[in-house]
Amino acid sequence: MKKIEELQKIIDESNNIVFFSGAGISTLSGIKDFRSKDGLYNMKYKYSPEMILSSSFFYNNTKEFYKFYKDKLNCLNVEPNIVHKYFYKLEKIGKLKSIVTQNIDGLHTKAGNKDVYELHGTIYKNHCIKCNKFYDAEYVFKSKGVPTCKCGGIIKPDVVLYGEMLPTYDTENAIYDIAHCDTLIVAGSSLTVYPASGMLRLFNGKNFVIINRDKTAFDQYATLVIHDELINVFSKLK
Repeated sequence: MKKIEELQKIIDESNNIVFFSGAGISTLSGIKDFRSKDGLYNMKYKYSPEMILSSSFFYNNTKEFYKFYKDKLNCLNVEPNIVHKYFYKLEKIGKLKSIVTQNIDGLHTKAGNKDVYELHGTIYKNHCIKCNKFYDAEYVFKSKGVPTCKCGGIIKPDVVLYGEMLPTYDTENAIYDIAHCDTLIVAGSSLTVYPASGMLRLFNGKNFVIINRDKTAFDQYATLVIHDELINVFSKLK
């Protein structure tokens, strides 16, 4: 309880907070993560999820890609949870500068946050690889087989697949905000995925907080570390 009180004090005294969120945030809403023992990477498929979620697989085996994508990454009916709503409240009262997220589910935006940088893209944006026409997520997930454009081109989700670069706009803004905030709060991330987690090394502010069930390689650099379930932490914050 003492650590949660310390976290509350940090939040109360901060006016330029950046929140860095990982898959542990989404699991509270019922979305499976990738790396836990029950995560997608430990499920058995004809191909490994790491292979399926690669750029080369998308272009060479698009039909199989979409079988997995539609089956496992459709979160259109998932709702934001207590963590998403808490950071929406912080943005509303002017304490939160931005959210930097590794999640592709769009739940921070769905909760109402405006300044969200999605380092790994989002299921809510899709484009035709032939004419670049935009398509929403509902069109993609409700299509039969491989979704195609009116021009005949294949529609590709704007999620960052293995072998692809992070989106420039989101990455540059995330780097700037992390380097200039006074408080950086990381929650629900194992901090093992690079280059996203490498951005944390740019933080030069006062308070570096890590909230995660398990230990991370960045714990030694944090000013406050809380190893607990996220629901136990955020249910006690004002």
